[in-house]
Amino acid sequence: MMSEVFQLHPQLAADSVWLADWPLCQLRLINDQQYPWFILVPRRDGVRDVIDLSVLEQELLWSESRALSHYLRQDYQPDKLNLAALGNMVPQLHLHHIARFQHDPSWPAPVWGKFPAKPYSAIQLAEFQQRWSVRSPV
Repeated sequence: MMSEVFQLHPQLAADSVWLADWPLCQLRLINDQQYPWFILVPRRDGVRDVIDLSVLEQELLWSESRALSHYLRQDYQPDKLNLAALGNMVPQLHLHHIARFQHDPSWPAPVWGKFPAKPYSAIQLAEFQQRWSVRSPV
């Protein structure tokens, strides 16, 4: 059942831009044009780990993750799709989906903290929001 109140962690709000609300998750774009980097944030209060979700919510999370991964492969043709749910700095459950390329600035190392973020322009962000507003996880 959907929570009455969903609050996004302030760090996620600062680092990312809302793209869409899917059945379970808020889909967000990390505001760093060096990498196609998206996150899924289940709209459930107090959820820190995948096991905090019900079994049905876990299945929905993986379904939305699979759909996002297919879109990223289709749009970017990456060398590798990275999926991570670390939460050491931000305890709110969120799944990173990063399209990685052998020519990206951090390859083959992780992207975290490697280089300062290069934010998208307002026009680029509007294009992302328009593209993702019509996409569905099912």
